[in-house]
Amino acid sequence: IEMAGDSSFPDVDNDGSEKNEDTVIVVNVGGVKQVFYGDNLNQYPETRLAELLNCLSGGYDSIFSLCDDYDPGKREFYFDRDPDAFKCIVDVYYFGEIHMKKGICPICFKNEMEFWKVDLKFLDDCCKTHLSEKKEELEEIARRVQLILDDLGVDASESRGKRCQKYIWKFLEKPESSYPARVIAVLSFLFILISSIVMCVGTIPDLQIVDAEGNRMEHPTLDNIETACIVWFTMEYVLRLISSPNKLHFVLSFMNIVDVLAILPFYVSLTLTHLGAKLMELSNVQQAVQALRIMRIARIFKLARHSSGLQTLTYALKRSFKELGLLLMYLAVGIFVFSALGYTMEQSHPETLFKSIPQSFWWAIITMTTVGYGDIYPKTTLGKLNAAISFLCGVIAIALPIHPIINNFVRYYNKQRVLETAAKHELELMELNSADGKATNSKNELEDLAKEGKEAPFYNSRLKVSHSDTFIHLLSEEKHYRTRLQSCK
Repeated sequence: IEMAGDSSFPDVDNDGSEKNEDTVIVVNVGGVKQVFYGDNLNQYPETRLAELLNCLSGGYDSIFSLCDDYDPGKREFYFDRDPDAFKCIVDVYYFGEIHMKKGICPICFKNEMEFWKVDLKFLDDCCKTHLSEKKEELEEIARRVQLILDDLGVDASESRGKRCQKYIWKFLEKPESSYPARVIAVLSFLFILISSIVMCVGTIPDLQIVDAEGNRMEHPTLDNIETACIVWFTMEYVLRLISSPNKLHFVLSFMNIVDVLAILPFYVSLTLTHLGAKLMELSNVQQAVQALRIMRIARIFKLARHSSGLQTLTYALKRSFKELGLLLMYLAVGIFVFSALGYTMEQSHPETLFKSIPQSFWWAIITMTTVGYGDIYPKTTLGKLNAAISFLCGVIAIALPIHPIINNFVRYYNKQRVLETAAKHELELMELNSADGKATNSKNELEDLAKEGKEAPFYNSRLKVSHSDTFIHLLSEEKHYRTRLQSCK
């Protein structure tokens, strides 16, 4: 910092307690100089630049508590900070608000604001949105890292039963944890496919048998295969339930509810077959069994547990409720309008197929969705013109929300890949630092991290062994102001 504009500028050892609003301050940040006036800086006296007006009166200790270096000859103070971020931060002295420049990491920019002691309330709302999104990503990375550390760590104080419970949970829930776990995941996937194929093949009349009463039923071989699959699903669910760390959350989870719906019909139909005949007529029992067998289609959703693509698709649809709602609204309006017009225009024809407006809803639905069964069709010229317009409007209405839904799918899929790579990168950095001697022992360090993560899973201060800018303030509570030039841009 160079003080100019006043020939009587005091030296470090002089009494510089007096403040002059006309004092000009030149700040050298990363080799880039900026000029400020005292009256501008005094608007925000709690900021670091405002404190520089009186730093000379406190001697060298006061000076170096605010900057990185000082040249008495030039009376210049140096800051080893990001000059691009600083250019954005100084806008608060002139405009009262701050905007992030495009390309600057929001987390690094937040750290720069904390260094210059500028409150985050001056950051504009549009930039706060980017900051909150970045924070969510970093919390997800921290969660993934902590889960991996928990898997690596072994708490010797835990009982053998607790360690066995954790092992079973990892064995069934985390295929990437070991080779046997991958084998179990593949077997579970194959059982789901076999069960689904058996359910479909069992409906082929040539493969069915006729019982003593003349009713068709599934072949005994297929029935045995179905029983074996259900036994596997039951054992898998029970073991996962027993080993679950949070059983209430496990039971209420959507995918676990799907598992129950895939298993329950078998046991209910088995109970009705053997005991239901005593309580109700045999025909009613058979109808109930057939209805329950239809519920077996729920097991196909179990594939989502082993497919990241299906999980991404589910998330994309959840994030696209607004677009899907617009699609349904467009179709509903079009169906009502074109069915009413079709009914009105076809009334003049003696052989009209449009008997009422509610009946015309079906025609409008299959026309706007470009299905066109042909069971109901217009016969007048105006009716055909109305059908052509409804077809074109249906194509437009369906095509409009498709692009946002695809964007949500691609964005989430790419984001998951980036987060997974970032979590692995953080672990590699931690292991590298441990190998360089910055941690006493790599294995013990990871075990300690896993133990401490129980109390603070996202904000573990021990994770400061990582030198990545990602986890500044997220996994470390320490403030490091005298750091290298931030390069995350």
